[in-house]
Amino acid sequence: MTRTQSPANLDTTTLGRWLDTQDAPGNGEEPVAEVLKGGSQNMLYRIDRGGEGMVLRMPGPRADERRLGELLREIRLERALKGTDVPHAELVAADESGEVLGKPFFVMKEVDGWSPMEGGWESPFDADLDARRELAFQLIEGAAKLGRVDWKAQGLEGFGKPDGFHDRQVDRWLAFLAAFQVRELPGLDVASLWLRDNRPAHYTPGIMHGDYQFANVMYAHGAPGRLAAIVDWEMTTIGDPLLDVAWALLGYDGEHPKGTGFYLPMDGMPTRSELLAHYEKVSGLSTANIHYYLVLANWKLGIVLEKTYAAAVNGGTADPQVVEAFGAMVPDLIATAARLAQSGEEA
Repeated sequence: MTRTQSPANLDTTTLGRWLDTQDAPGNGEEPVAEVLKGGSQNMLYRIDRGGEGMVLRMPGPRADERRLGELLREIRLERALKGTDVPHAELVAADESGEVLGKPFFVMKEVDGWSPMEGGWESPFDADLDARRELAFQLIEGAAKLGRVDWKAQGLEGFGKPDGFHDRQVDRWLAFLAAFQVRELPGLDVASLWLRDNRPAHYTPGIMHGDYQFANVMYAHGAPGRLAAIVDWEMTTIGDPLLDVAWALLGYDGEHPKGTGFYLPMDGMPTRSELLAHYEKVSGLSTANIHYYLVLANWKLGIVLEKTYAAAVNGGTADPQVVEAFGAMVPDLIATAARLAQSGEEA
């Protein structure tokens, strides 16, 4: 994560007093804070207190009510994951009221690890392809552990609406797209119709991350590869965990990774069948209908990313890199969804 100067807008004295009431590490010490990541929607601060590292997450200065609601859901999920074997940043304390710092926030333990999105594969995974294989198995294993959590026993009743989950997908995301669509997306109607006609009659509800991929996990340093934490839970719900599996496989073209991956080099990675077998072994869930989920994952991600493209095109100060990248990526995702829908085969 990128670190910048100490923040002037975080009241560390008030934060320290509140942390004392929460039995947080470093009792009596005033926190030292630095910005890890800052934006209009989310702020991340590293907090050092008595030699203990923690991370504070709170809405950014222009966060809307939706983002505030998402943060409260993240807090609830973090509480629910306590005591499970799902790799995550353990919750230290949370203020849902917003009374302490003016907005709801939560504090979690600092994860000693690395993200593939900050410089690519860390050594030895950049050169050792056998070691790199384990990163993919660990990614899938994280999804499997998440999907098998007894979410009702962990207090997540009412966290999502699992009944009719697949019945709602097409209408919900087409309505989402209609609110900002700026161009035709060839294949959209083909994939949409196929998804309506082929939705699963039954599925096993579970915790779903919603954006499960290499970009949203951290690994422990050094070999063998070990998943240290799943991060960024903004899209989490109770839904169909198999969609997380398909999301994690977007860098594949059939059995094998695409030549350039999705955004990382995927040389040496396991086959799709190997990963699906590992998921089934750990989760106890069948992946026999993975073809449907691959169509849904490509189609849905294309729609989600199209919002970023539309905002860049309509913003007046469009980032040429965003327009170029998403201008090609979104149609490719939708076209892939349509191709898979029409193929009648697992592809």
